[in-house]
Amino acid sequence: MTVIYQAVYRRASSLFCRLHSTYVRKMRYLNELKEDDSFCRQAQTSGTFYLFHNLSPFLQEVGRKYLIPQLSATEMKRVLEKFKETEQWIEKSVLTGCSDEHVPHFALDLGALEKSVLESELKGSFTDLRKALFVVDEKDSPLLASAQALLRWHDSHQYCSKTGQPTQKNVAGSKRVCHASGITYYPQMSPVVITLVSDGSRCLLARQPSFPPGMYTALSGFCDIGETVEETVRREVAEEVGLEVESFRYSASQHWPFPSSCLMIACHVLVRAQQTEISMNRLELEAARWFDLEEIVEALKRDPKASKQEHGCLLPWFPPKQAIAHHLIQEWVKQQTSRTA
Repeated sequence: MTVIYQAVYRRASSLFCRLHSTYVRKMRYLNELKEDDSFCRQAQTSGTFYLFHNLSPFLQEVGRKYLIPQLSATEMKRVLEKFKETEQWIEKSVLTGCSDEHVPHFALDLGALEKSVLESELKGSFTDLRKALFVVDEKDSPLLASAQALLRWHDSHQYCSKTGQPTQKNVAGSKRVCHASGITYYPQMSPVVITLVSDGSRCLLARQPSFPPGMYTALSGFCDIGETVEETVRREVAEEVGLEVESFRYSASQHWPFPSSCLMIACHVLVRAQQTEISMNRLELEAARWFDLEEIVEALKRDPKASKQEHGCLLPWFPPKQAIAHHLIQEWVKQQTSRTA
C-alpha cells in the first residue's frame, strides 16, 4: 500500500510541478530526495559527486583557473573499485543540490583513503578550504562552503547528546536520528552579525591579532541567546569600540564556514558624528580606526601581496570580494559616491 501511495504522490507532484517555475520544481525535487530514502538512494546512481578529503575539497587546475570537478556515479564506482572499496561508500555522501534538469549533486569525503594516490588517480589536489574559497570562481565558493559545512556537521554529530548512542543519517544527509531516544538532529548555523559602522563621512574598520598582517574588516560577533539582530549589533559595537548605534539598516546575508557553520547577517549602522571617539576593547581587537572615502577606495584596489610597508607599517587591505565584508564596504563606497556626485 505504501508503494502505491508513493507512486501516486510522485505522479501528482510531477503534474503539479509542471505548472510551476524551474526553481519551484527544483525545490520540490530536492525536498523529495530529503524525505524519501529510497528515492534518494536511487538518485545516487545517476548523480554527480564533489569530493573532499578530511574536509578539504578536490580541485583541478586548468590553465590559470581552479575548477571543482563533478564525478559521475560511474566514475565514483571505478575509483572505489580501484581502492578495493565497496559502493556502500556512496551511502556516506550528502545531498548538496541539483541541476535545473534534476541531476542531483552529492558531496563525499574520502578521508579514509590515501590522499596522494587519490590525487594522482584523479589528476588534481585536495586543497584547504580557506584557500579554495578564494581561488575558484566566485559563484562556486558557496557550493564548497555549504558542502564542507554539511560534511563537518555529520562528522561532529555521530552520537546523541542525550543518550550517547550512535545517530544515523538519512540517505540525503539532511538529518540524523537517535533511535534510542527518538531525537532528530538537523544541521544548524550560528547567527553572526557583521556590521559596518559609519559616522556619515567615514567608516570604521578593525582587525584582530589572528588576522593576516594589514587586513582590516567590519566588526562582527555571535548573537547571544534571546537577542534580536538589532540588539546584537548595538551590543557588539558598544563592546568592541565603545560607540552607541543611532540607526540600523540590514544589507544582506551569507553562509560562512569558519570557525564553524555561521550565517553572516550584514548590516550598516550610523553613529552620531559628535560621538566618534573610539574606545577599543583590547581583549577582542588589535586595532580599530576610521577610514575616509579616499582611503577606502585605494585599499579596495590593493592586492594583499602588494601591501608593502610604509614607514614600518603595512598598508591596510580588505577581505576579498567573496566575503560579505567586501560587499558591505563596496555598498558604503557607492553610497558616499552618490552623495558627492
